[in-house]
Amino acid sequence: MNGVSDIVIEARGLCNRFGRQSVHENLDLDLHKGEILAVVGGSGSGKSVLLRSIVGLRRPDEGQVKVFGEDLAQLDNEQRSRVERRFGVLFQKGALFSSLTITENVALPLIEHAGLSRADAEHLAGVKLALAGLPISAADKYPASLSGGMIKRAALARALALDPDILFLDEPTAGLDPIGAAAFDQLILTLRDALGLSVFLITHDLDTLYTITDRIAVLSQKKVLVAGPLAEVEHTDDAWIHEYFHGPRGRAAEQAAARVRQER
Repeated sequence: MNGVSDIVIEARGLCNRFGRQSVHENLDLDLHKGEILAVVGGSGSGKSVLLRSIVGLRRPDEGQVKVFGEDLAQLDNEQRSRVERRFGVLFQKGALFSSLTITENVALPLIEHAGLSRADAEHLAGVKLALAGLPISAADKYPASLSGGMIKRAALARALALDPDILFLDEPTAGLDPIGAAAFDQLILTLRDALGLSVFLITHDLDTLYTITDRIAVLSQKKVLVAGPLAEVEHTDDAWIHEYFHGPRGRAAEQAAARVRQER
């Protein structure tokens, strides 16, 4: 996954500003086909802003985003919609519609964007819910009656509804207990391998970084300070990186990941 031809997202010179406040300046980042890329950074480093810029929810003040070799800013609405249908996005809090059942939430993009009938969309929604590891009993429930972990899985099923090529995950394990978070990590890894997904992942979860990521990009000083395999990133000469990866939690996550590898 190192050749130029396998780059599915190419961000160059991105600048994002809010009034006089600059969040990103001349930021560069690539996502390669089939990889799980994790984006980390301190509070205010603009992780979610970066995600929104890439998926088209925010237009960067400067710079360019190419997806599958196409500059999104240069596409007309129909062409842009065609590219964006290849995205699946799981927002941090799920962003499910509270007035719809779980099945209806997942079926909605199939009806609106794929033109399926309600019956066909709901049948396919059941398949996606199973793929995300939700029991059949959850299908007719409303989001308010589900646990945090089940909401995450329902939102993941909706993100998978249109068979995306790229999956965007914003803090997918936030709020989950350690067992639930570990299970969700393994689900992402399984889906990546089974469906050939490319995954853009924002996380603070050190266990996730040590167990399922191929590369890590660190946002700092308004840019990507370093991007590469974990072994390379954690030895970067930077105070924040050193504290993040070599503090007590970082050491514990590394030891836990080593035990998992030995058990395999």
